[in-house]
Amino acid sequence: MRTEHLQNVHLGWVTAGWLIAAAVTSLVVIALAGLGIVAPDTAAGTAWSVVAVVIGFYVGGMFTGFRSIDAPILHGIAIGIFSLVAWLLINVIVSVAFPVAGWSTLTPTGTAAALLLQMAAAVAGAWTGHVIAMRGGPDVTE
Repeated sequence: MRTEHLQNVHLGWVTAGWLIAAAVTSLVVIALAGLGIVAPDTAAGTAWSVVAVVIGFYVGGMFTGFRSIDAPILHGIAIGIFSLVAWLLINVIVSVAFPVAGWSTLTPTGTAAALLLQMAAAVAGAWTGHVIAMRGGPDVTE
C-alpha cells in the first residue's frame, strides 16, 4: 500500500484513537457490569473483558483510520504501542506516589496477548475507517 510510511503516522490521531479506545472499552465493561454479565475473577468475566477490549480498540482504530486516512495499519500498530507507553507512565507514577502498590497479576504472556489483541482490533478498525473515508464517508442522505 502506498500510504504505509512512517511519515504518514500522526501522533495526535494515535493519541486520540487510544483515548477513544480506552473510553469505549471502559464504557462496555461498565455496561456489562451494570447488566450483571461481568463478574470479577471468573472465566466468563475474562471472556467478556476480551470482548470489551476488542470492541473498544476497534472503535478507536476506526476513528483514527477515518480521520487520518493515510497508513491505517501503522496507525493501528501505533495505538497498541501507545498502550505500552501509557502502562509505563501509569506504573511509574503509581510506584512513585504509592510505593507499596504494584501490578502482580499481569504475566508477560498475558501482556503480550493483550497487546496483540489491541493491535489486531485497532488495525482492523483503522482499515475499516480508512475504507469508509476513501469511499467518501457514510451516506447520511438516505
